[in-house]
Amino acid sequence: MALELIQGAPGITAGRLAGKLGVSERAARRYVGILREAEIPIESVRGPYGGYRVGRGLRFPPLVFSATEALGLVMAVLDGHHEAGDPTDPVGSALGKIVRALPESVAAQAEAVRRTITPAPDRAAARPDSGTTTALVKACSQHRRARLDYRSEAGSEWVTEIEPWAVVVRHGRWYLLCRVPEKDAVRAYRVDRVQGVAMLDETFTPPIDLDPVALLEDHLAVGWEYAAEVVIDAPVEDVARCVPRSLGRLEAAGARTSRLTGSTSNPYWYAGQLAVLPAPFRVVGGAELQETTRVLGERLLAASAPQPWGIPGLARVPSRD
Repeated sequence: MALELIQGAPGITAGRLAGKLGVSERAARRYVGILREAEIPIESVRGPYGGYRVGRGLRFPPLVFSATEALGLVMAVLDGHHEAGDPTDPVGSALGKIVRALPESVAAQAEAVRRTITPAPDRAAARPDSGTTTALVKACSQHRRARLDYRSEAGSEWVTEIEPWAVVVRHGRWYLLCRVPEKDAVRAYRVDRVQGVAMLDETFTPPIDLDPVALLEDHLAVGWEYAAEVVIDAPVEDVARCVPRSLGRLEAAGARTSRLTGSTSNPYWYAGQLAVLPAPFRVVGGAELQETTRVLGERLLAASAPQPWGIPGLARVPSRD
């Protein structure tokens, strides 16, 4: 069991290993010692990013899945990648190899699920280039700076040097959480919009207490081209549940007033998010967002105006009464 945990989570600490095994840290270290006595190369690295991992030279037994594990794997791949049934797709090709390596009875069930299920595509998902993602993950794991070629949703392009901290998948989209040394600022970039990445020789030390998911949420609305500042006529506790963290920072501006500050690469999308707020609001900062909100408001007013004969462009149907 200890070996499986170390295999499955390279870099696992003695404390985490003990917690998974339900024993003390001292007992966990003793189990690691027993593995080493059995000539299993368990390496340990000191420091905040250290832990146990299996070294080179260990030959693992053939990979074996139970029927439940195999079907769960196929379902997870289909759920996350809707072209997994296509053998010409890289993920579909890899999944086919796994299925062919399974025992015949298990493979038959897995292949039946793979061929008969037709998942609906998630149109909000944006899958990045696998080579770009691999390069970014490698830079994160090796704590090496990288040079990024980026193109925003608005079409702006720039090149910047970054310290890549983590790659995070959120609601079908892949993000790079990083620090931009030139600006001494944390940024969250969409991986599918990265046009090129080059690893540099310089290394860096990421924050010891890094929580990638929480930090990503805090920075999704930071550093984009168009500023946003909105005053909402409602207490912050009433508005918080309706304002996604990706819109920016929400704080109290008075006893019954809230202030939202952030930025966006798509003012029209941002204005649409504001339109569904359950309270009156005013865009007080960000010229582009103010103009876009005005245009969107006029369109909504025009859409709600009564028409002489109901639907524009349709002739009135005579009554049979």
